[in-house]
Amino acid sequence: MSGGRGVAAVAALAIMCGPASAFAASSSSELAQAPTTGGGNAAPAAAIAATAVTPPGVNDAEISAAPHRAVYDLTLSAVGGGDVVAANGSMTYAVSDSCGFWSTEQMLKVQTVSRSGAASEQTSEYSALESKDGRQFQFATTQKSGDQTVMVIRGDATLDADGSGVVHYSAPKKKTVTLPKGTLLPMAHTLAILHAAKDGAHDLARPLFDGTGADGAQLSYVSILGWTPLEGQAPFPALSGLMTARVRVAFYAVDPGAMLPDFEMGMRYYANGVSDRLDMDFGDFRMKGALRSFQLKPKPKRCGAGLR
Repeated sequence: MSGGRGVAAVAALAIMCGPASAFAASSSSELAQAPTTGGGNAAPAAAIAATAVTPPGVNDAEISAAPHRAVYDLTLSAVGGGDVVAANGSMTYAVSDSCGFWSTEQMLKVQTVSRSGAASEQTSEYSALESKDGRQFQFATTQKSGDQTVMVIRGDATLDADGSGVVHYSAPKKKTVTLPKGTLLPMAHTLAILHAAKDGAHDLARPLFDGTGADGAQLSYVSILGWTPLEGQAPFPALSGLMTARVRVAFYAVDPGAMLPDFEMGMRYYANGVSDRLDMDFGDFRMKGALRSFQLKPKPKRCGAGLR
């Protein structure tokens, strides 16, 4: 994959969706079994939404992150001066309510064709477990090129009340990294943007840590492009009657000299945190994502011990 912001930059949609940015372990015990080789950075799995004034008759229930599973079809929308001439793919994103924690899983697959005709497939798998108070976090990210694993990131993080904290990486190598004051975890990031937008904010800039990079937090800048009722019929009945917003999210290295974002993503978000109409900028090409399937997930019937 050519370009410094290629598909390997996207382990993505956290929440999503945090739309942003992969399907790895299906439980916290599987997180502890991820491989420990590789290195590098991937794009945040954070996903974001926005709100403002609600017209009469529109459902404006409490801002929330609805547990759900969504599948997106990805198609090429533009090419730049890079080597990619064709691309397609899919992304599956799921968030579950695990009592005092959010469990997030995402898988992104992108197939590309170069100018010489060579075909390749990049896969990003991501899973995370985040406490609902935004203070505890476990994560695992795996990037593959074809059948070869090229990067694995795994570890856990703890935040203090002011957002400062530490990350303990167990892969790609054991190390501890500090997180700056104001850092948000993926689901907390999504909810913060939802509430800020509902209050009429047009943008939000906060450090974000989602476990897709081996060097700690990234800076996120979110442009909130309005808050309106859904135009036309909802793509799925569960999304009917909700307010929607267009947002644009840029992710930067925590470096005073960083002028260009590592990754950019646009989307339409609903008031419950579900996203569609994705616009993913990989640097030398862009892809759009259409919501192919969607279902709400049930809340747990009973709760036991949480993150261990």
